[in-house]
Amino acid sequence: MSIFATLKIQIQFIFYIMIHTIKKLGLFLSFTVLSLSTVVAQDAKAGKATFRSKCGSCHDVSLQQKMTGPALAGVIDRWNAGGAFKGKSGEEWLKTWIYNWNDAVASGNPYANKMQNFDASAMTVFAGQISEVEYANMLAYIKDPAAAAPAGGGDKAAGAAVTDSKDDSKTSYTLAILGAFVLLLLLAYFLGKTAKSLDLVSVEKKKDGQFAVNISKEDKTPFYLKSSFKSFLLLATVLVFVFALGKSAIGLGRQQGYQPTQPIKFSHALHAGKNKIDCQYCHFTAADSKHANIPSVSTCMNCHAAVQSGPQYGKTEINKIYEAVGWDPATNTYSKEPKKVEWVRIHNLPDHVYFNHAQHVTAGKVECQTCHGPIETMEEVYQYSPLSMGWCVNCHRNHDVQFVDNAYYNTFKKFHDGMKAGDRKRVTVEDIGGTECQKCHY
Repeated sequence: MSIFATLKIQIQFIFYIMIHTIKKLGLFLSFTVLSLSTVVAQDAKAGKATFRSKCGSCHDVSLQQKMTGPALAGVIDRWNAGGAFKGKSGEEWLKTWIYNWNDAVASGNPYANKMQNFDASAMTVFAGQISEVEYANMLAYIKDPAAAAPAGGGDKAAGAAVTDSKDDSKTSYTLAILGAFVLLLLLAYFLGKTAKSLDLVSVEKKKDGQFAVNISKEDKTPFYLKSSFKSFLLLATVLVFVFALGKSAIGLGRQQGYQPTQPIKFSHALHAGKNKIDCQYCHFTAADSKHANIPSVSTCMNCHAAVQSGPQYGKTEINKIYEAVGWDPATNTYSKEPKKVEWVRIHNLPDHVYFNHAQHVTAGKVECQTCHGPIETMEEVYQYSPLSMGWCVNCHRNHDVQFVDNAYYNTFKKFHDGMKAGDRKRVTVEDIGGTECQKCHY
């Protein structure tokens, strides 16, 4: 065979494979672009869920309300106004700040150093906790909170908050995993079809000494009757079943978003929010005990012996308090038989889990909102955080221990010396043993 004849055959062969493969992969490529654009697209509604889960306990998106941290409306403009630094724009430095504010401060960024002293409470380090997609979604929500509002109007107060406050950040990961799985299956399918097409190609020598590429007739059996499709369907069914089973098993016993009806309506938004009553005035054992107490109605009487009507429920709910303690508002005396109030517990960890409020509130100086969410905005309290093992472990891995002016940690001389010498910039709960199994499990 001459070199030209061989070259001609190779060109014909390559041309056929290219056309055939492009046709076969056309749908796959279109699906890939669509899937990737769906995953990468900014979603303010998903960003709202991430914001409430990660940032809502310390920040508000309105300019009017400063919480532990600054209000985040206009935060991008403020960072950009701080100016570019070391070749990065203000918005890029904001991202650095959110993932690990220590890096932004260590860089010498003037605006980062200014924000470092905004509040005595150190900001949580979110490196490893917020994905790129979640960050983009959250930024979209901060830029335009109205874009995350339900189609029918504003939030239905606590009801909408319960729905959005669930761990929606996992949705992005779930969709990404499922998307990647589908893409791999499609890729395997089309590559298999291409390989089969190659088997149908043969080279034949003609009588005149020339060679030609012959393409055998393809199998016309419907795809749904082929063994390969049946195998694919069986595999997909098994994988979906295993995924669903694992997801349901992981969520067993979880009650994020749980919001029972209480026997007496109590608005945390009014008491802790508007009236600025400190959490520990009512939950006074949280700083000294393993448990944060359910306040006694006698604590309510410290105020409501005088305050006999409220702005929301009038005298209706306050009269329930009087009935519970046996108080007669007409005579201002305890002249009736007291009754027990059957409060419904909301936050309840499994029996094998050890959690100490005093360890977190007093020693760790953790804000109540870190676990319980923006309690000062809730009309009716609900379980804001997932309270899962992974959620706790991630917090311990990323939360900085507050060594400054904290006598509890004076015994950790090694870490104190390392920080003074500049060998260590931070100490996390994990560094002092906060992820050891026996610390949280009996």
